[in-house]
Amino acid sequence: MRSTGFRRTFVMLMASSVALTATACGSSDDDAANGKTRVTVNCEPPKSAKVDRSFFDADIAAFEKANPDIDVVAHDAFPCQDPKTFDAKLAGGQMEDVFYTYFTDARHVVDVNQAADITSYVKDLKSYSTIQQQLRDIYTVDGKIYGIPRTGYSMGLIYNKALFKKAGLDPDKPPATWEELRADAKKIAALGEGTVGYADYSAQNQGGWHFTAELYSQGGNVVAEDGKSATVDTPEGKAVLQNLKDMRWSDNSMGSKQLLVINDVQQMMGSGKLGMYLSAPDNIPILVKEKGGNYNDLGLAPMPGGKGTLIGGDGYMFNKKDSPAQIKAGLKWLDSMFLTPGDGFLGDYARAKQNKAPVGLPEPRLFTGAADDKDQQVKKANANVPVENYQAFLDGNQSLQMKIEPPQAQQIYSVLDAAVSAVLTKKDADIDQLLKDASGKIDSILARG
Repeated sequence: MRSTGFRRTFVMLMASSVALTATACGSSDDDAANGKTRVTVNCEPPKSAKVDRSFFDADIAAFEKANPDIDVVAHDAFPCQDPKTFDAKLAGGQMEDVFYTYFTDARHVVDVNQAADITSYVKDLKSYSTIQQQLRDIYTVDGKIYGIPRTGYSMGLIYNKALFKKAGLDPDKPPATWEELRADAKKIAALGEGTVGYADYSAQNQGGWHFTAELYSQGGNVVAEDGKSATVDTPEGKAVLQNLKDMRWSDNSMGSKQLLVINDVQQMMGSGKLGMYLSAPDNIPILVKEKGGNYNDLGLAPMPGGKGTLIGGDGYMFNKKDSPAQIKAGLKWLDSMFLTPGDGFLGDYARAKQNKAPVGLPEPRLFTGAADDKDQQVKKANANVPVENYQAFLDGNQSLQMKIEPPQAQQIYSVLDAAVSAVLTKKDADIDQLLKDASGKIDSILARG
């Protein structure tokens, strides 16, 4: 899932209705009427997002000027990928030449034979070797490359520094373990006046998503390495549910209102009534711009537990109908648009700052080595948020194992939703039985493929 529930751009302010354009998609004809190589792409910001749209179009115009033999035709949409129409577009041959995907889509698109193998072409992508290996691996299936990562995120813990201080806690020392989180949540909830120490999602598949992140933090996995069986009915899985149950019913630190989703929790944090919740950095500007929060009050820490965290993100894949010329042109466009450190639609931090978009959040972090150094240098020079509030997250992430979402993620999350919601709404919930039931259902999902 996306960490915000939708997708992110460098301004993180996208909002509009979906506009899916089927014409001129997935064409194998790489020559436009003017003799140029023509490629259709998606994920153009909608017209209602005027600033994003103007930057996206300006960047395409600059690219076409630098590459007069290429014609880029952009299609707008929000979200960039609509789960309700994605498979239909794939099956109907209506996908763009270069199309947006979540990390969890990569293998599926390959399995249904709708992706072009670009292995022999990535040598021409200047930035490819600078992208984090674990992100590149997501689009590598059976040794062949089918896509290029664009952004990545990892889950952490957002906490309210003001409430920490008010509760007598050190606002510069967020909890590093689940035991510490439980103790801190109890002290924050004791402030009263509707204050909640810790909140978690438990509906619309979001509870299953967070269960997965919490399981990773305990050192566990949702699915075995061979992808054929569930691994949730384990001591680590039990620890996740037991911790939630104890905080909810023994400590009363999670509040009485449950079956929460992302918007509910964001509203609680933005209004200053919530101490902590799990999230990625891109939630922070939403909390400030949409929910009434303050950048100075919002700290970010790594996942408690110290063993692992969930990562996600997005990238672009290539239509199986693409010609070699279209693949080469599409890779050039990706390099210019998204993969040049400190420049392009996602990396022009000076432009973002001028338009009052948040600059200085610790993610997305796509590059390694000198490319990462340059990207971070430009970001730091244009930072307009309190970067010191996120240092714990940066430091702690270095020792965590980064794990992608499980296969058949949404179906599995639906199953795990039931387990999470049960322990948060039923005081007598049987954790062992919940995990046993969930394991059997997940096994069936995996067996169906």
